[in-house]
Amino acid sequence: MRRRRTAALLPVLVLLTGCAAGPDLAAGLDVTVGGLDVTVAGPFGARPTIAFTGGRPAGGLQVDEPATGAGPTLASDDVAIVQYTAHVWDGKENRLVDSTFDRGTPAAFPVGEGLGGALLGHRVGSRVVAAVPPPSGGARAGQELLYVVDVLGAHPRGASLKAGGGTLAGVRVTGGARPALSVPATAPPAAFAVKVLARGGGRATQAGQLVVAQYAGALWSRRRVFDTTWTTGRPKAFRIGDGSVIKAWDRALVGVPAGSRVLMIVPPSYGYGTAGDPAHGVMGSETLVFVVDVLAAY
Repeated sequence: MRRRRTAALLPVLVLLTGCAAGPDLAAGLDVTVGGLDVTVAGPFGARPTIAFTGGRPAGGLQVDEPATGAGPTLASDDVAIVQYTAHVWDGKENRLVDSTFDRGTPAAFPVGEGLGGALLGHRVGSRVVAAVPPPSGGARAGQELLYVVDVLGAHPRGASLKAGGGTLAGVRVTGGARPALSVPATAPPAAFAVKVLARGGGRATQAGQLVVAQYAGALWSRRRVFDTTWTTGRPKAFRIGDGSVIKAWDRALVGVPAGSRVLMIVPPSYGYGTAGDPAHGVMGSETLVFVVDVLAAY
């Protein structure tokens, strides 16, 4: 559960599988985009070196794939995990405007929306170069945004663990691909509590990583779910361990292996504090319950 929103420089990207190995791109590659030559060099998954060899961009979306991966093909409504670098392509300064490498973690966004439309049909492990005309990304007339995108992974709608359930302080969670929460009609415990209901076989998550998850959160006082990804089935991605999410998630999810199902009871001091979260109907005195399926971490 995100504690605060961080505004992205480029609104077409939304700050969020298995990871597929990418091709060897150590040598420079000549890529034609919009009728102009752009040279992209560097290994897959690392910050690329981009050289604009002259001229102004042509209008209209232009997409090229200098290297093709061997992973699954991206489909509409998948959540793609990418590393990217973006320049305003104006034929002059062609300045850098955004890069996941500056933030230290990959990004996640829906395939088929915004820049995700340029990735539709490409494979995990591919490097994609896309010239996106205005108004996408806020470029002015006569400019385009030039993206170099390495596709690290993807999660389809409905991705799940099909893990087991369990109990904690009277809270019950069913097993299966879409667990159900049941909160008892008793006073909530005062202390933060967490239990790994099913331990996955993936690598342990680390502070600062992007975690891809399905989750549900419930209000203890009303015994009802107030937020869940399982309604639509589309996973979400959050950076953990650095204060980007509520304290409970930082405490409960760092060090947990990917593929785990985690249940936590969250008093206000580990959640939204005395201010609460009015947008979701969470009062400052509310104890919360979360069940989180950790699908992957990057």
